[in-house]
Amino acid sequence: MTKERLTSLDVFRGLTVIMMTIVNNPGSWVAIYPPLEHAEWNGWTPTDLIFPSFIFIMGTAIPFAMPNKKFNSTVFNKIMVRSLRLFCLGLFLNFFNDLEFFGWVGMPLLIGRLAITFAVAYALLGKFSLKIKTVLAITILAILLFLAYFGISDYQEVRIPGVLQRIGLVYFFSSILYLKSNIRTQILVVTTLLVGYWALMTLIPVPGIGAANLEKGTNLAAYIDNLFLNNHMWSRSKTWDPEGILITLPAIASGIIGMLVGQLLNHRWPKIEIVKKMMLIGFSLLILGLLWDILFPINKLLWSSSFVLFTSGFASLSLSFLYYVIDILHYKKGTKLFLIWGLNPIIVFFFSGIIPRVLTMTKVEHPVFPGKPLGFQSYFYNYGIVPLFENPKDASLTYAVIYTAFWSIILWVFYKNKLFFKV
Repeated sequence: MTKERLTSLDVFRGLTVIMMTIVNNPGSWVAIYPPLEHAEWNGWTPTDLIFPSFIFIMGTAIPFAMPNKKFNSTVFNKIMVRSLRLFCLGLFLNFFNDLEFFGWVGMPLLIGRLAITFAVAYALLGKFSLKIKTVLAITILAILLFLAYFGISDYQEVRIPGVLQRIGLVYFFSSILYLKSNIRTQILVVTTLLVGYWALMTLIPVPGIGAANLEKGTNLAAYIDNLFLNNHMWSRSKTWDPEGILITLPAIASGIIGMLVGQLLNHRWPKIEIVKKMMLIGFSLLILGLLWDILFPINKLLWSSSFVLFTSGFASLSLSFLYYVIDILHYKKGTKLFLIWGLNPIIVFFFSGIIPRVLTMTKVEHPVFPGKPLGFQSYFYNYGIVPLFENPKDASLTYAVIYTAFWSIILWVFYKNKLFFKV
């Protein structure tokens, strides 16, 4: 039996997904306000808080989805399939721009890619029996990995890691740990992951490089990514991946910390006592993260141990505030927008990654250079929004807000018709 949904958690998730949509969809990547950009390396910006907050929220939701802690082969299969579906959705996003069909170009190619996209989305988000979900997820994963690793030239450099892939892995390990251990063991696992990751990154020499270091492309995490993911990493870095193999270990710790907070919220203590404990946990994690920053800098791209503690502290404090306002004071005015986003996060993330690519592939006549095609996204932004603003950053942010408003309308329709898409 699933416990009643926690409205503040749904609102927090919705707020996080809205911010994720805004920062991922500027009108121009060269005209962005600093708070909406990621830190170049060490340090943090408000944008760097978004992804770890989502993972924290996912971890917090686990005890609400499985309050009885029943573990058997069926439960394990459900967890595995949900993780595989998330992983496959993210992996397919990486494949979208490389899909080819019989030499097609232009609109026929776009239509072919969209047809495959909707088929994959239906297979991974549709409501089927557990057996069919398992077969579909494993089949799609096998096909995508075959394309990537068996000499097919179009897919030899497709990225394997990604945001949804990380979410799937974190969900799998956090859920299993929740069902098979007590709180003391979970805290021990978090401590081991964070201290162990720090030791690996700062004490173990990097083969072929030399002493341990925390620089781009030469640290131990980058070495492991090159060893197992060669040619299948983030296109902007080539030699390392921000969602790579070793870096996923501390991300699991982020999920487990969220899971620990979820168990606190599930406790039978008075709600006001729960809020006080959450705030204490949040402040403690923030302080520990800032202290550890001295030895192991806060760094999203490395998902450093200090980054885990700092961002988990921020998420805990944010959730405690929302929990107090929404679930204790019962003040819900102005939260409906965030709620409808929070109830359908995966469909947004998947298709908000597809739509910009579709708009780029959809060509229109260039208004300045006749006969030269221009992607619809560029046309709409450069000739519909940019002329309205003197500051290009205002124009870029306005485009992101319009795109987010477009999704808000879609999600409102889904909400009114009780359409909720889950993996």
